[in-house]
Amino acid sequence: MSETPLYDAYRNFLANAGTPFTVPGHKRNPDLIDDFLAFDVPHYGGVEDRRASTKRLATAERLAGELWGADWCGFSVQGSSHGNEAICLSLGKPGDKVVVARTIHKSLFFGIVLAGLVPVWIRPDVDEQTGLTAGMPVSRVAEALAQHPDAKAVMLVEPSYVGGVSDVAAHAELAHAHGIPLTVDAAWGAHLGFHPGLPPHAIAAGADVLVTSIHKHITGFTQSSMVLAQGERIDLERLDAAFEGLHTTSPSGAILASIDLARALLADRGTELLDQAIRLANEARERFRLVPGLGVVGGEIADRSPALLMHDPTKIVLTLPGTGADGQLVADVLEGRGLHLEFADRDTFCPVITLADTPQTVDFMVTEIIRAVEEHRGEPRALVPITAWTLQPDTAMTPRDAFFADHERVPAAEAIGRIAAETAAPYPPGIPALAPGERISATVLAALQAEAKGGTRIAYCGDPMLETVLVVKE
Repeated sequence: MSETPLYDAYRNFLANAGTPFTVPGHKRNPDLIDDFLAFDVPHYGGVEDRRASTKRLATAERLAGELWGADWCGFSVQGSSHGNEAICLSLGKPGDKVVVARTIHKSLFFGIVLAGLVPVWIRPDVDEQTGLTAGMPVSRVAEALAQHPDAKAVMLVEPSYVGGVSDVAAHAELAHAHGIPLTVDAAWGAHLGFHPGLPPHAIAAGADVLVTSIHKHITGFTQSSMVLAQGERIDLERLDAAFEGLHTTSPSGAILASIDLARALLADRGTELLDQAIRLANEARERFRLVPGLGVVGGEIADRSPALLMHDPTKIVLTLPGTGADGQLVADVLEGRGLHLEFADRDTFCPVITLADTPQTVDFMVTEIIRAVEEHRGEPRALVPITAWTLQPDTAMTPRDAFFADHERVPAAEAIGRIAAETAAPYPPGIPALAPGERISATVLAALQAEAKGGTRIAYCGDPMLETVLVVKE
């Protein structure tokens, strides 16, 4: 098996923990609760020695950097949110423009606030048949760069939350032709590049920075993430300083060790395990396609979408309007039967298949979804695309200025035409449909209210039903 310096140190510490007079305060004492506490090991004074050496972490990060072909690598215990914010701080100074996909996660948006960057928004294509994102056209980025030649970077989200992968290599070539870096939020793409049936990961495709969640499609513990970067167009010292400045000084040794172990597993068995995941996903899609009215997204979405390089073959995406079933109700039924979906709203399901799945787990998932959909069939209805994919933002202030401006909470009817001072994001996927600095339109507000009433969680706003909205004082 590949070298695993952090994981080995973690296991050695548990085997020889001694009598601690250090934090954490529970001291792994099972008499307080039970053996659950035993697995919580700090990085400093646990996995690393009390002199706060980072030699094991540095070795593990170097090994990951080599596997992904990057000049710099940083392990995070704070998810890809941490990496997104650090990347923003590394790209420019307050007031600098960046060309940004409007499908960004809320963490990248807040990174823009922290760094004082000015976003130039670009929207992906939307597939008419499914209402899902269908890739970011290179021509759209080129147009934005032509209109804003002073932009300091291009920032994309690849793959999308629903598995679409644009031509990252072409985007990288375009950005580099303008002398600027391409950064990629690949939170949902840690597995890319490790099987011939998958697209290359962003670093291999020429991107300058990649952030990816090790806990999503591979085997890291929850909150585990990683940033990888090339040094030609990125100031690696500044990125390192931003990454460290935003990182906790009390990282979990268990989470860091899980990143190390996930990297080793991907290096040793990634192709084999991903081969099974792709096969199981393909078989699941074939079974779902036999269900009348159930929409099944597969490789054909890329065939009809010029901006898509391909659709991630491990990603299962289902659309329910043709069945008449209410996805929120069906998801509730499934949870009662022990089946939890990554994404579920009225119209769309997204059960995640990973390299951990087996024929048995996927058979259970497919069988129970089909059963629940059949139990709750209704009259077919029109497809309503997800608000986060379709909105056209009207930016009136920079996100940073709006965030720090005086504000007030007003009834929704009075908020129309005002400038938002808070974020409203249907979650998942956690993409802001309304963000600080954007003028509030009646269309977006009505769409958010409808989603909230339909059971979708509207996150990061003070009133999740959108009966009131926080706005900039006039």
